[in-house]
Amino acid sequence: MRIAVVGAGGVGGYFGGKLCQAGYEVVFLTRGRALEVIRESGLHVKSIMGDFTVHPEVSDNPDCVKGADLVLLSTKSWQIEEVGALIRPFLDGDAVVLPLQNGADNAERLQKIVPANNIIGGLCKIVSKIDSPGVINHFAYVPEIIFGELNQEVTPRCRKIKSAFDRGGFKNKLSENIQRDIWLKFLFIASISALGALTRSVLGVMREDSFLREKIKETGSEIIEVGKRQGIDIDDKDLLIALDMIDKGDYQTTMSLQRDMMEGRPSELENFNGYIVKKGDQFEIDTPINDFIFYSLLPMEKKSRGLL
Repeated sequence: MRIAVVGAGGVGGYFGGKLCQAGYEVVFLTRGRALEVIRESGLHVKSIMGDFTVHPEVSDNPDCVKGADLVLLSTKSWQIEEVGALIRPFLDGDAVVLPLQNGADNAERLQKIVPANNIIGGLCKIVSKIDSPGVINHFAYVPEIIFGELNQEVTPRCRKIKSAFDRGGFKNKLSENIQRDIWLKFLFIASISALGALTRSVLGVMREDSFLREKIKETGSEIIEVGKRQGIDIDDKDLLIALDMIDKGDYQTTMSLQRDMMEGRPSELENFNGYIVKKGDQFEIDTPINDFIFYSLLPMEKKSRGLL
């Protein structure tokens, strides 16, 4: 199996690195200093589950995805359209494209650019970051990929991917309801990420403050209502599960959106709370907490993109 990984950050670097370590033919599509470092000295992964270095193929030319059986998209959610357009001309007819970004509608947006039959749904769970170009730091959580067909079928191509992930040595799940799984992660991460950016607080501070804890619940309740309106199998019991995950998380945890905003980088704000605000307007669902969080942070987001 030939695997193309678009992006060599905390997600792509870790999972692509593990697949390369397992002996698969892996190519990274990346650019800049990361391209140079990986080409010269390999991809270095520092992990709580064991450090390793691999020497994959690396390129900044999108034609490197030619011949790939599996394409992992590991850039940010707001880059989906750009990345889809970049790789579309070079995809084989039977290539499988698996988006791993945060967000609720990545596969839907990707289908506007890449043929729907090439796309399956997915998400990942990992706390990692780029220490420096070509050096990935996985510092919390047992990494996992959850994936599956958008029509809920269990197909031979998904079984083949699961075999590859099993050989890669990381936790994975072939889902029979990937949309629900995507929304369960979205419920968790979108309830706390932007609030963390707004308060400049780690997870432990937010969950132990009675006022902020209530805002987390209210944010999550609005997310559930928007999901239910779109036919997603999600309800208030899932919010309790998300809160339990929040309570069990490391006190000092911060989310990638939060770190991006606090460091002045473009973030996934539009794809998290902005998505709920947009869909709330569309379906005439009141989303006052998401509205406040989104519009309070929007000037900072615009500034990071040079729009202010």
